[in-house]
This record gives sequence, C-alpha cells and structure tokens, in this order.
Amino acid sequence: MSRLWDTGESLDARVLAYTAGEDHALDDRLIAHDVAASIAHAAMLERQGLLTAADSAAIRNGLAALGREHARGLWRVELADEDGHTALERRLTARIGAAGGRVHLGRSRNDQVLAALRLWMRAEAGVLAERARAVAAALGTVAEAHAGVALPGYTHLQPAMPSSVPLWAGGFAAELADDAAGLAACARRIEKSPLGSAAGYGTPGLPVDREATRAALGFAEVQEPVTAVQLSRGKAEAQLLFEVHLLVQDLGRLAADLVWFASKELGFVALPAAMTTGSSIMPQKRNPDLFELARAASSVTLGALVEALALPAKLPSGYHRDLQRLKAPLFRACDLARTTAELLAAALPDLRFLPERIALPPELGAAEEAHRLVLAEGIPFREAYSRVAVRYRPG
Repeated sequence: MSRLWDTGESLDARVLAYTAGEDHALDDRLIAHDVAASIAHAAMLERQGLLTAADSAAIRNGLAALGREHARGLWRVELADEDGHTALERRLTARIGAAGGRVHLGRSRNDQVLAALRLWMRAEAGVLAERARAVAAALGTVAEAHAGVALPGYTHLQPAMPSSVPLWAGGFAAELADDAAGLAACARRIEKSPLGSAAGYGTPGLPVDREATRAALGFAEVQEPVTAVQLSRGKAEAQLLFEVHLLVQDLGRLAADLVWFASKELGFVALPAAMTTGSSIMPQKRNPDLFELARAASSVTLGALVEALALPAKLPSGYHRDLQRLKAPLFRACDLARTTAELLAAALPDLRFLPERIALPPELGAAEEAHRLVLAEGIPFREAYSRVAVRYRPG
C-alpha cells in the first residue's frame, strides 16, 4: 500500500510499526475534522483557479461520502495507511480517480493534521465546558434538596465553623463554572488557522488563499507568519490540558469529600447504590469505587499535561516527528475528564445527606462568639479571641 510520501523505495515493516505506532488508531477521531478541512481546502483551490469545478465537486462529494461511511463504522484507519490523511486520500483516489490526487496541492500533512486537531480541540473544549456546567447544575439540585441541612466546616480535617450542604455544594459549583470559563478561554490559541502554512514555510509559487480556508472553517484568525505555526505546536494542547487538569482536580476534590462524608465514622451522606460496588469477600460492604477513581483521575491529567509540555520543549524550529506524540496524552486526558464529569453529574442528584448523622459540636460557634463580644463590648478582637479560647481549652 502506498503512502503520501512514497517514491518507490521499500519500507521496513518494523519502522512503519514504530513510526505509526498508535497514531493510525488515534487519527480515527480526526477523520470528520480532516474531511471538513479538506473540503474547505479544495473549495479554495477551485476559487484560485488551481482546481477545476468538476474535480472540486468530485473531491467534495467523495470526501463527504467517506466521512459518512467512517462515522457509520464502515472503514477505519489501518496501520498500513500510516495516518488518517493517507487513509482518506487513498480511498478518495480509489473512488473518484485522478482528481483525488489533486487535493493535496498547497498543503502538507503538517498543516493538515494541525487543522484537524484544532477543530477537534474546539469541539472538545465546548463539550467539556458543558460537562463541567452539568456537574455544577447537579450540585445545585443537591443544595435545593438539602436546603436546611447543616454541616460542620473543616480546616485541617478538624471541625472549624458552621457550614451547610448548600454552602458546600455552592463552593464546588462556583469552581466548576470557573473551570468551564477556563476551557472557553482556550480558544485564544485553538482558533488560529494553520492551513496554508504547509510544512512550515508556506506554498512558494502557489496563490493559496489562507483567509478563505480560515473563514470556511470558522477559525478566528489566520496564524501568521507561516513559520510560527510549527513553533506553536503543543501550546494549544498544553493550555487545554491545563484547564482539563483543573477541572478534573476539582472533580477529584468533590469526590474526596464524598468518600470521606460517606465513611462509617462520619456517615453524613448515603451514596446511590447504583454508583457503588461490592466486596468479593465482605457481603456487608458497598464501596465508593467511582468516587475513589475520580479522586485519582487528576494524576492522569497531570501526567498528560507534563507530556504535552515536555514534548516540544527542546525542539528546534520547524516540524519534527516528535510532535506526533502529542495526540495520545491529549485524547487520554480529555476522555477521562469527560467520563468523570458525566458520571458525577449522574450520581449527584441521588445523594442523600443524613441530618440525623450530622453532629455540630459546640466549638463550631467559637469564632461567632468572639465576633459578638467585639460588637457588644467594643473590645479588640484579639481580647475577645483569648476570652473565648479559655472556654474551649482542653481540661
């Protein structure tokens, strides 16, 4: 099977297996976006007089059909293809003939994959923001259902001040809304069109219209100059992964609270049975496995962020195959964030806080008592603090 760069020399199968790695499988996620970018590119070539109307129509219709068939699972990118771009162009040429070989004029796989990745990141950032808001909304449901339920507020895991279920849930909901806003802010780097930069140095001698492909794909701006495109690789990915990590970290802290609150020692909350698991040896047990794995998820997203930051860190300018390895951590972290948020949003409305199990020790009112003394007697806060402290001193 020929690849886009084939010139007739044979390729050691071991080299193909190593260099393609899992990239062919990862590219399955990008096919719909590669199709959209390729159709926009072909339309631009036609407007610029570089492609006939007949060839442009054949390319557009052929790519659209291949995209639909891929979405239905009728074909997948294979190791022999090396990547999704080869898979698409090979199938397109087999379907429409020589016109399929004209679509690559004025581009490289370098700007092609980056365009598809940025379109994917745009969509994924939007979905993750929606999932963050869904968890926040579920916390709102928890707060409404337990409007009058008091909780101890903790510092250093010691009872500290009075709190409540609405106050607890509201804090997490506010931070998840902030996470959604952080994901939206990733657009600053994602929304730059790389098309027309080709292998990093433009398309000498070809009158490509970079603005036309930018507008067709809805990017906010054309990335200029062309030499900046490959230098930017990994930055949008790392920014998205940073915001993904913050989201997953917040979800993990929420899960950590619920594991703690559901412990027998506290017993503040009953977790929904459908969201817990059992023990293989202890028939009395229901385990908060979902919440424990959510608590651990930020270790995965942090690792993905570190990968994305490290991969381009010492590379000289221009394109390097190292950058291929950005896809795996990006997809891994986003998948985990999406699933974790979906499951917590589903679990939260069925939480039951148990007021009869929630004790509010009298020392929770110590700070309020000191404040009352200040207001009633006009004494300095430090004096009020000392007088109240004596009352709660052990022994």
